[in-house]
Parts: sequence; structure tokens; C-alpha cells
Amino acid sequence: MKHVATADRRGVRGGGASRVGGAVRSVGRALHSPVTGAARGIRRATHANGAGESGLGQLIELHAVNGAGDVMVTVALASTVFFSVPTDEARGRVALYLAITMAPFTVLAPVIGPLLDRLPHGRRAAMAGAMLARALLALVISGAVASGSLELYPAALGVLVASKAYGVVRSAVVPRLLPPRFSLVKANSRVTLAGLLATGVAAPVAAGLHRFGDPWPLYGAFVIFVAGTLLSFSLPSKVDSAKGEDVALLAADEQHLHGPQRRREQVRRPGLRTVGPAVTHALGANAALRCLSGFLIFFLAFLLREHPLTGESAAVSLGMVGVAAGAGNALGTAVGSWLKSRAPEIIIVTVVAVVLGTAIVAALFFGAFLVTCLAAVAGFGQALAKLALDALIQRDVPEPVRTSAFARSETLLQMAWVFGGAVGIVLPLDGTVGLLIGALFVAVGWLATLKGLLASARHGGRPRVT
Repeated sequence: MKHVATADRRGVRGGGASRVGGAVRSVGRALHSPVTGAARGIRRATHANGAGESGLGQLIELHAVNGAGDVMVTVALASTVFFSVPTDEARGRVALYLAITMAPFTVLAPVIGPLLDRLPHGRRAAMAGAMLARALLALVISGAVASGSLELYPAALGVLVASKAYGVVRSAVVPRLLPPRFSLVKANSRVTLAGLLATGVAAPVAAGLHRFGDPWPLYGAFVIFVAGTLLSFSLPSKVDSAKGEDVALLAADEQHLHGPQRRREQVRRPGLRTVGPAVTHALGANAALRCLSGFLIFFLAFLLREHPLTGESAAVSLGMVGVAAGAGNALGTAVGSWLKSRAPEIIIVTVVAVVLGTAIVAALFFGAFLVTCLAAVAGFGQALAKLALDALIQRDVPEPVRTSAFARSETLLQMAWVFGGAVGIVLPLDGTVGLLIGALFVAVGWLATLKGLLASARHGGRPRVT
């Protein structure tokens, strides 16, 4: 009987331990499942329709990491660059360091495209380098924030330069990762939407980290960019392959449009191909919108700090405009994906006209609602016009030079953004005058490209054959 009782007690203890262990495992699974389930869902979405096999899924995930890291830095700087010193002093510092940091980028931008053409095997390394540079600069900024050092400004603008450099390389990579029967518009839509969604998720996380102190979002950015550095090398090796590629010239001169032999006879610049008139006009219109984007970012950042929207603080005013621009960009990307490649010339002409009209109305009747509307419409127009440009490049540019055309066109668009931002810094803080200047940028781009785009649309957008 004694042995039986002892065995019973052991069984009870064993059963109890088993039940406790089972309960712990159940709780673990319950806590683990949402994370792993969400991760699997994200992976299914990014790798759908052959994107996983082609490598496009990895690029989508990398771009999401890029967007999350950038917004971490943005949140960290919101209370330092713009709000910690007087407006005039902040404008002077940002203008000085924009000149010091971005001037070399602007000067070198015309050679970035040719450099990528000559060194295509470094694309993964270039993207990883842009990520690693921002990781290290985030640490520099975190120290500068804590000490109040002037290193903050060149480091912050260095992050901006690295972000722009990443954008140029990423544009060159997309055409090499297209799944079968996958358009460039659809691919770029997925990449862009992933970046926007990651930005929306990371922004409140960054705000939460900011409550622990100014440097904490920068520590988060460091971790994210280090992950992006490693993820860059997970892209397929074909990203670095130049097999079958040629280089492109962003021009539409008819004498350049007849293949290598005639090109060597008539053109003194060897090894270049033009992209056709429709693409060059579309690029000009997109450059006008990108110029407006850079202008609004810098001009409104300082204007709304000095003159917040009615009834709101400077931080809330900037937040409202930023959210409106992001929402407009997301909507433009979604609409562009839905429209696919339908009448890209007409899409560009229409959206640039809408942005121009909105900018003029917002300038003449300057107010909180109209400024927010302008930010949303500008974001929408920029996204939709860029996808229309992508459609034209896929339609009109021969495949051997398509990668080069993307790299060079994105470089030109980044230069336009820099120019607009520089103008936005130096203008007086007058809302009406500033927005009229922004409208002027768009008007010049629209009028200069309107005739050419409409002519291309009338001719049915017949693709060139080489």
C-alpha cells in the first residue's frame, strides 16, 4: 500500500508538471503565432506571382526596411534640426550643410548613371553601402543630439544623400528582377507601397522610442539599417550581372535612334542610345513634380514652424502635411497600379495640370486646408506620374538599355529634388509667394512637355524597334 501511495503521488506530480509544461507551451504558441503568422503573411504578399523566385520579393522587403529606417531618422530629427534653434539660425545651418553635402552629389549625379553602367557588378554592394553609411551616421547623429554638437547637420544631410543614392541604384535593379509577364509599373508599385506601409508602421514606433529620449529612434534606425545592409546581399546575383545590357542617353535626337553602326558614324559620343521623345518629355514633367516635392519639404518645414496652421502647434502642422503627402503618395501608387499602362502620356499631362491648379489655388487662398490639400495632391501626382514614366520606359526603351535608362532617369529626378529643396530654403517665409514659386516650377515643366506628350499620345505611342 505504501508503494502504491508513493507511485500515486509521483503520478500526480508528473501529471501536474506535464500540465504546467503544456500550459507554458500553449502560452508560448499563442504569443508566437501572431508574430510568425504576420511574418508568413508578409512573405506571401511580397513573394506572390513569382516575385519570390525572381528576387523581386527580396527587393520589396529591402525597400520596406529602407523606408522604416528613414522614418526613424526623420522622427528623431523633428525636435532637433527644426525646433531646437531659432528659425533663421536653423535655415542658415541647413542651407550651409545642404550646399556642402548635396553640392557634390549634384555635381557627381551626371556621372552616377555612367558609373553604374561601367560597374554593374557593384549594385548589391552599392545598396549595402548606402544602408551601412546611414547606420553609422545614425550613431553619429545620436551622439550629436546628446551633446548638441554641430555634427548633427552634416550627418543628417549625409543620411539624405545616402538615401538618394540608394534610390538611384534601386531604380536600376528593378528591371532585372521582373517575374515573367510582370510589368515595370506593377513591380514599382509593389516596391513603393511596401516602403510606404513600412513608413506608416515605423513612424508610431519611432514616436514611442522618442519618449525614452532623443537618441532612441536613432538607435532603432541603426539596427534597421544594419539589417538592410545584410539583406542587400540576399538579392540574386543577377542583380550584378551586366549580360545583355547597353547604356542609355536621355535624349530624343532622331540621329541617335538607328542602332550602333549609324550611331558610331553620326554621333561623337560613343556607346550611348537615346530613349525617345515620349520618355524625355515624360521625364521633364516628372522632374518638375520632383522639384516641387523638394521645394515643399524644405519651404513648408520652416514656414510652418514660424507660422503654424490655424489652431495647431508647429509639430502638429508639419505632421498633418506629412501624413497628407504620404497618403497622397500611397493613393497615387495604388491608382497607378490599377491603371497599369493605359495612356501614360495622358496620365502625366493630366496629373501635372491638376497639381499646377492646386498649387495656384493654395497660393492665392493660402490656408491650413489648402496647404494640406496641396501636399496630398503633390504626393498623388508625383507617384502616379512616376509610374506612367515607368510604363513609357518599358514600352519605348529597348531591353538592353532599360536598366541604364532607369538609373539615369532617377539620377536626374534626384537632382531636380535637390534644386527644389535649395530654393525652398532660401525663399522668404511668405506662404503666397512661396507656393507661387512652387507653382512656377510645375508650370514650366508642364508647358515644356505638353505638346510632345500629346503628340506621342496621338501617334498611339508606337514603341521604337531597334
